[in-house]
Amino acid sequence: MSIFALQSLAGGFLDEDLEHFNKIFDDWCVQFDTYEDAMNIVETLENQEAIDIVEITPLSYPKYFFNNLQGTIHATRQIDDEIICIVEPFMGSSFRIAICNLKTKNVKLTKTHYKNIPSIESAFASFRE
Repeated sequence: MSIFALQSLAGGFLDEDLEHFNKIFDDWCVQFDTYEDAMNIVETLENQEAIDIVEITPLSYPKYFFNNLQGTIHATRQIDDEIICIVEPFMGSSFRIAICNLKTKNVKLTKTHYKNIPSIESAFASFRE
């Protein structure tokens, strides 16, 4: 499961107006099901050499695939049909582990709160539900 988006070499994803680039990939950004579809649009744009086609997957950009996932994502990995993420729900809060189900699109946060990255790293590395 992946999608393709158009990204400026300077950063940002092409918006639906095909003129502006958003820093964050969101629902307003142009997205494609195939690389070929994305290439067809790139060929119609000015400054083609300044635009890359990027593949976005649940591992590389879980917020797009899981709308309920809130906060800053620091790391991701996949275990079977789930994407496991280290999440900081809001700036300055304790870290949590989020379990994102690829089939149901449900997001569940573990009950444990971690104060710092070293304390959550071992839990994240050995995580099994």
